Amino acid sequence: MKKMPLFSKSQKNPAEIVKILKDNMAILEKQDKKTDKASEEVSKSLQAIKEILCGTNDKEPPTEAVAQLAQELYSSGLLVTLIADLQLIDFEGKKDVTQIFNNILRRQIGTRSPTVEYISAHPHILFMLLKGYEAPQIALRCGIMLRECIRHEPLAKIILFSNQFRDFFKYVELSTFDIASDAFATFKDLLTRHKMLVADFLEQNYDTIFEDYEKLLQSENYVTKRQSLKLLGELILDRHNFVIMTKYISKPENLKLMMNLLRDKSPNIQFEAFHVFKVFVASPHKTQPIVEILLKNQPKLIEFLSSFQKERTDDEQFTDEKNYLIKQIRDLKKTGP
Repeated sequence: MKKMPLFSKSQKNPAEIVKILKDNMAILEKQDKKTDKASEEVSKSLQAIKEILCGTNDKEPPTEAVAQLAQELYSSGLLVTLIADLQLIDFEGKKDVTQIFNNILRRQIGTRSPTVEYISAHPHILFMLLKGYEAPQIALRCGIMLRECIRHEPLAKIILFSNQFRDFFKYVELSTFDIASDAFATFKDLLTRHKMLVADFLEQNYDTIFEDYEKLLQSENYVTKRQSLKLLGELILDRHNFVIMTKYISKPENLKLMMNLLRDKSPNIQFEAFHVFKVFVASPHKTQPIVEILLKNQPKLIEFLSSFQKERTDDEQFTDEKNYLIKQIRDLKKTGP
């Protein structure tokens, strides 16, 4: 039996496709008269790459071709170019790039993930994706690719421990709702997916992170404020973050902020604030400044909590927690002289 060639005469091999795509991306970068033709070639090449990676309806992707293509994408630097020039590619092409990027990122050889290794060695790819939040026409595409990267702990670690991580605090406050929401989804993913890594990161960067985080909790933007409160509750109640929780609930300014948020005009914000406030009250190891604030406001707090969100009659857990907190506050005694 004669072995069939991997690519028929009419089909281009991965090296040829990558070269055509790279050449046409260079023409697009110049933004001159030839861009229409180049744009068409880019679309065709992206389709061809997608076909090799994902296969077609009737056939599985050929392993050899996929390996060859991946190698070409790395060695030619095309993977970097596609992200750097994403804005120049048409709408369908942007979707193709996202699909190609995410597909090649998931590729494994045994226990190795070659694209994860490649991006770890070229971390500016991650920071280009992150900066994509500043460009409305590519922000959501970059978000999809960024979240795919975050699934891999080595890549999540690079972003968390970088100076650029703090840019999230700016992106989640962007005025375009869908972009701010997408940025928040990525931010939340980074802070909840790899538990041990995140605990380590938060412990090492507690002061700077929580200083920025406090601004989100006082945001003028209702959605940002609510999502940030919800995430804070999730973070401090996670057993991996015990050290962070202990530190957070020892600080009187944090308790004061939660007490203010309990009186927010939005019932949803009040409710999320309640779930953080309860950790201060229920803790068996309250610091002296926390005990003092609770004692100083003891009668007011008991009265406030007794009538707090009474309409939530069907939420038994909430009612039980509220009664428990009232008892805890009522039982507080002055210590010392």
